Amino acid sequence: MKKPIILLTGGGTAGHVSVNQALIPIFQERGYEVHYIGSHDGIEKELIGNNFPEITYHAIQSGKLRRYFSMKNFTDPFRVGVGLLQALAIIRKLKPEVIFSKGGFVSVPVALAGQMTKTPVVIHESDVTPGLANKLAVPFATHVFTVFEQTLNYVPKVKSTCSGAVIRPELFKGSREEGLAKVTFDGEKPILIVMGGSQGAKVLNDTLRQELPTITKTFDVIHLCGRGNLDSSLDAHPNYKQFDYVTTELPHLLAAADFAVSRAGSNAIFELLALEKPMLLVPLSAAQSRGDQILNANFFKSLELANVLEEEELAKKGLLEDVQQLKEDQEKITSQMLAVEKPKTAEEMAELILAYQK
Repeated sequence: MKKPIILLTGGGTAGHVSVNQALIPIFQERGYEVHYIGSHDGIEKELIGNNFPEITYHAIQSGKLRRYFSMKNFTDPFRVGVGLLQALAIIRKLKPEVIFSKGGFVSVPVALAGQMTKTPVVIHESDVTPGLANKLAVPFATHVFTVFEQTLNYVPKVKSTCSGAVIRPELFKGSREEGLAKVTFDGEKPILIVMGGSQGAKVLNDTLRQELPTITKTFDVIHLCGRGNLDSSLDAHPNYKQFDYVTTELPHLLAAADFAVSRAGSNAIFELLALEKPMLLVPLSAAQSRGDQILNANFFKSLELANVLEEEELAKKGLLEDVQQLKEDQEKITSQMLAVEKPKTAEEMAELILAYQK
């Protein structure tokens, strides 16, 4: 008997893939055949291919709407059109029970193709305000789930529900001992993990490295600096270990860490919350983004779940003062983390999605 099919999409950043990674094993356990639509060269292709080689990955053309001038703004609409035709062909062939989208520009033609083929489309929005791709895709959705309650003010309330964040279950399986062995720290100093996202953060990377002599007097540092951002001159530093990007090692590195400095992407900060890691958030500035990370960070700050350092302040005064303050605030932040509602499990999110299948 042929298995029912679930079609997942989302890409561009690791944050647009991580929830899908958490859901895939759940759908498989429930007897569904899982397929994934992503771009030809996005990080989603690597993450899905490396972690789920049994899944069929369908690459389609995808464009991007930029907030700055680029010649690609004139050619990308044609790529989106091609992507729509490709998505239509895939969906008509597979006849999935439901399409689940985590956002990113590759998901827009998939959502439109879902509506055109009368396939239920479920969207999950992670940020306080929807990203541009999800804004474009929401009209084609059967239902929209949000992480933040406030997001319901920006999406059609008649077909939207606040479901909360979804955390990858493997993050809870990290071993502090394995993490310490990976970075060769003895665990006597508190460990600070600094994460700039899958694409890295230049200002955060540069500031941290400039301040290593002072920061490492107090902390051992694990630095996830993003692809192409390794600095070989620091390889021999005894209190500093750098990685451009990690996958299976991440749960162990997080288990080893006592504190975190991170960008303020929704998935990352809810994962740190679930793991009860006191965090200093350095949101991407409004000059470089639509301001979603600033809203995320300030929401966590308002609940006393994190300290916040604006990128402009980071450039002026550096990290040292704020990471020392984070250490002093450890008990207060951890206490608040213990008091708030925990994020959804992948099983709970899967149930919500499957409620909309044909």
